[in-house]
Amino acid sequence: MADITLVEAITQALAYEMRKDKDVVILGEDVGKDGGVFRATLGLLNEFGPERVRDTPLAESMIAGLAIGMAAQGLKPVAEFQFMGFIYPAYDQIVNHAARIRNRTRGRLSCPVVFRTPYGAGIHAPEHHSESTEAIFAHIPGLRVVVPSSPARAYGLLLASIRDPDPVIFLEPSRLYRWAKQEVPDDGKALPLDVCFTLRVGTDVTLVTWGAMVKETLAAADTLAKQGISAEVIDVATIKPLDIETILASVEKTGRCVIIHEAARSCGVGADISAQIAERGLMFLQAPVQRVTGYDTIVPYARLEKLYIPNEKQILAAVTNVMEFA
Repeated sequence: MADITLVEAITQALAYEMRKDKDVVILGEDVGKDGGVFRATLGLLNEFGPERVRDTPLAESMIAGLAIGMAAQGLKPVAEFQFMGFIYPAYDQIVNHAARIRNRTRGRLSCPVVFRTPYGAGIHAPEHHSESTEAIFAHIPGLRVVVPSSPARAYGLLLASIRDPDPVIFLEPSRLYRWAKQEVPDDGKALPLDVCFTLRVGTDVTLVTWGAMVKETLAAADTLAKQGISAEVIDVATIKPLDIETILASVEKTGRCVIIHEAARSCGVGADISAQIAERGLMFLQAPVQRVTGYDTIVPYARLEKLYIPNEKQILAAVTNVMEFA
């Protein structure tokens, strides 16, 4: 079995589910002939035909509205937005319709749609192509927000998202699309949604992260191990609903917590995690919770991009800070 990248795992999951379930359809800009801007849907048009892999006009609101209508009538659409910065025209449809259909119809209708989009910085893209605004969607009742961080988790979480009866915002870290390869059996086994994954067990400090920042966080954990500090690394994976129980159990064990995310600092998901730790786990803490985040600025162009993305050095400095408390 060949090792595959994260973007190839996305393609593999889509193909598996389309073979298994004829109601699964794909739509979006350039998803057919071109296979999507990152080639995540490459080859699917040839296998499944234009009835199930539909190229759309450059109209994100229309893509979302069409997908919602399909879902309400029994199909399982997977709609792609080329970049997260392009999703905002669809926000009205997603928030006012996809997220509310089950409540509005008292359960008569559901909306089994997956909205896929690449997100995050690190690929030298122009403006509107590097957003990390997951907190916007995490705030909306009725939406599930999922972020894979490896090929295996991308495959399993996307399968679970397609099979979910309610709308899922599926955010794919573009910086990790081709960063590493992993053996991913094409066995159709979904991973559980709404749970964190403990990537590394430790006893001294809990590092909480998701998406592309898993890369830097694991590197920091390796460096800390050489310094005699045992870091537990938690990949949140499903931002909403948040599996706070796994995080609290880890913080109870380690007594210290550093939260790492690429998104802007103000009102980020890290702030919510920190608040919940303070509300429910304050007596576990031996030091204040630290956050290592992006800045409250627009993501800069390629030349300054690396200065925006949190790095291993910043994570190590935050850990040093929390370890200084006795």
